[in-house]
Amino acid sequence: MATVELRFSALPEHVRTARLVAAAVARRAGVDEAVLDEVRLAVGEACSRAVGLHQSAGVTAPVRVALIEEEKQFSIEVGDEVAHPDTSAGASSAGEPGADDSDAEGEDDMGLAVISGLVDDVEVTAGPEGGLIKMSWPTAPATLP
Repeated sequence: MATVELRFSALPEHVRTARLVAAAVARRAGVDEAVLDEVRLAVGEACSRAVGLHQSAGVTAPVRVALIEEEKQFSIEVGDEVAHPDTSAGASSAGEPGADDSDAEGEDDMGLAVISGLVDDVEVTAGPEGGLIKMSWPTAPATLP
């Protein structure tokens, strides 16, 4: 299993670099050429989401991206270090304007919807230590010359 790891400052201008690296590693891993645009777009959405979360929460830690090549699949994990509230309790932050919260949640939901539309195998987890989006694509078997 080969892994490429990226860490970048939570700035929008670095998302393009993450997209380019992800597409190059996906191509090398054997992801079908017809799917590479979906990989680029999904990574762009996931990284943009993480950057937005970091900026809105004032988190200075870098955004983490892991590109993982396995025998029959290629996976990308995009992680943020923003504490996500426990949504099961239905608690909201006191003293913060609700309109801002719902706008941020709406953008977050839209980004996740786009990712879900692009990637068949996606898993989103979030907790007090941060969030993680894991996306996977099948790879073609290597052919010998």
